[in-house]
Amino acid sequence: MKITVVGAGAVGATSADNIARKELCTELVLLDIKEGLAEGKAQDLMQTAALLGFDTYISGSTNDYSKTAGSKVVVITSGIPRKPGMTREELIGTNAGIVKGVCENILKYSPDAIIIVVSNPMDTMTYLAWKSTGLPKNKIIGMGGILDSSRFKYQLSMHLGCSPSDLNAVVIGGHGDTTMIPLIRMATWNSVPVSRFLTAEQQEKIVKDTMVGGATLTALLGTSAWYAPGAAVAALVEAIIRDEKKLYPCCVALEGEYGQQDICLGVPVIIGKNGWEKIIDFELNESEQAAFNKSADAVRSMNEVLKGLTV
Repeated sequence: MKITVVGAGAVGATSADNIARKELCTELVLLDIKEGLAEGKAQDLMQTAALLGFDTYISGSTNDYSKTAGSKVVVITSGIPRKPGMTREELIGTNAGIVKGVCENILKYSPDAIIIVVSNPMDTMTYLAWKSTGLPKNKIIGMGGILDSSRFKYQLSMHLGCSPSDLNAVVIGGHGDTTMIPLIRMATWNSVPVSRFLTAEQQEKIVKDTMVGGATLTALLGTSAWYAPGAAVAALVEAIIRDEKKLYPCCVALEGEYGQQDICLGVPVIIGKNGWEKIIDFELNESEQAAFNKSADAVRSMNEVLKGLTV
């Protein structure tokens, strides 16, 4: 089985590293437009195989999509990264052309591939991939909600002094600093609501810190984060390849669910061998639904920018 990661930058290479370590495929192709970058990183990763004990074969390609032929899953990380002070909206003009071109080239050689979109602004890039490819909607998945939920669990664990793996906490809505919705009401610590252990002020701070989690790292690092995004990508790929039926918040096409139409937005979905298989209704309360609608409005306004672009 073959998996392709398009974009050999920090996020793409870390995604490839995690996928290889988990041995989710027999062959992994790393592709980039920059001459030699994918080949170099693939070789570097292959030189860890003897040390880490995996047998996945990793190869690199400079823009030769024929080498991606027959891929079961394709991860798109390519595009310019967000810089300090830059909003995801500002990325649309450049990254829309890149993502559409990648999708077209991938489908020439892997028409049945499941596409995972990581490129920002992720909700809009996922919508672009859905609309431009004509693929069944279950085969287009935006990764952001898994990453945001992991960041949510991190913030909760810091306040609770517990293991993040003992927490169940989900972020829905847009993958943006002002559009994501950490569902603090539903967050639990081994089935016990976290509200039993946290004050209202603590809960408010956790939600706010989660929402600016990406921007906080961008300010510290000078570019987008990569370790957690790479791990989130691998978790999503694993759920597909191993048909795990995992419940993850992902950016998917909505056609009436959660009161929204003609948009890709983060909601809880079941992930398996066919991509996303079912949207789960969390039965939001009035304030949560209002926040979701507001998030949808913001994402829809970003999607409108696509209409004025020649991509």
